[in-house]
Amino acid sequence: MDPELEAFIPFLPQLDMDDPVTTREAFAEIAAAAPAPDTSTMEVEDRTVSADPDVAVRVYRPHRPHQPHRPQGAVVWLHGGGGVFGDLDTEHPWAAGVAELSGAVVVSVGYRLAPEHPFPAALDDAYAVLAWTAERGVDPARIAVGGHSAGANIAASLALLARDRQGPAIRFQLLNQPGLDDRQETWSARNFTATPWMNRDRIAAGWRHYLGSRPATPYAAPARATDLAGLPPAHIATAEFCPNRDEGIEYALRLLRAGVPVELHQWPGTFHGSQAILSADVSQRQIAELGATLRRALNGG
Repeated sequence: MDPELEAFIPFLPQLDMDDPVTTREAFAEIAAAAPAPDTSTMEVEDRTVSADPDVAVRVYRPHRPHQPHRPQGAVVWLHGGGGVFGDLDTEHPWAAGVAELSGAVVVSVGYRLAPEHPFPAALDDAYAVLAWTAERGVDPARIAVGGHSAGANIAASLALLARDRQGPAIRFQLLNQPGLDDRQETWSARNFTATPWMNRDRIAAGWRHYLGSRPATPYAAPARATDLAGLPPAHIATAEFCPNRDEGIEYALRLLRAGVPVELHQWPGTFHGSQAILSADVSQRQIAELGATLRRALNGG
C-alpha cells in the first residue's frame, strides 16, 4: 500500500452500514470538519428539479472570461456513499473541485437514499436531473455523467437508461471506483474482506439497502447488462485494494469488446475512497486526472 495512505488507516472512521441514520450523521460530521473549498471562480446555486418527487441539485458554473458566449459542457455528478449516505453538502468539496479542474458546469444531485428509498429511486432522480440539465443553458451535445463509488454505479446505470429510452445524449461517463455488480463474485470482491474504509461486508450491506426487495436488474447493477453497445465513451478508475476493483476492470473490458472507447486507470497502492486523504501525492494525482479527463472529453481534446 502507498505509505502516505497507510499512515492514515488507523484514523479512518468505522462506519456501520447496517445503521444508515448513524452512518449519515457520522459522515456529515467528517465532511463538515474538512476545509471549505474555494468557490470564488464559479457561481454556486441550489436549485430544485421538478419531478415526482422534486430533486435538489447544486449547480457549479465556472466563470469563463475568455469564452463568455459559448455554451458550457456539463456533468451530472452523483456522490458516493453506498446509496445509503452522502448528500449535496458532503459532496460540496468534490463537486466544486470537479468544476474547477474541468471547467464544466457540475450539477450535483441530491438523490434519494436507501433503505428508505430503494432502487429505482436514485436512478429516477438522476434521470430527471439529466433531462433538466439538457434544457438549462448548457451545450446539450457536451453532457457527461459521473461520480464516485455508488454514484459511479448510478452514472453507469444512467448511461444505459438514456441509451435505451433514447433520452438526452450523454457524451461521456466518468466512473471512479464504481460498484457495478451486486453478486460480488469477482476475485477482489471475494478476497478483500478487511480492506480499509470499504470491505466486502459493508458493500454487501449497501447493496441490500439499495435493492430492497427487488431483484437486481442491469439498471441497478450495470455489470448484469448483456448489451453494452452504443454506450458513451468511458473513463474508469479503480483502486488496487478495493472490493470493486475487478468488476470495474471487467466492465471496462466488456465496453471495449462492445466497441465503446474506454480509458482504464488502475491506481496501485490505493484503497476505496483513499483519494480523500488529500495530503498524499497519489490522491492529488487521482483528483487532477479526473478533472483533466472530463475537460478533454467535453472539449474534444
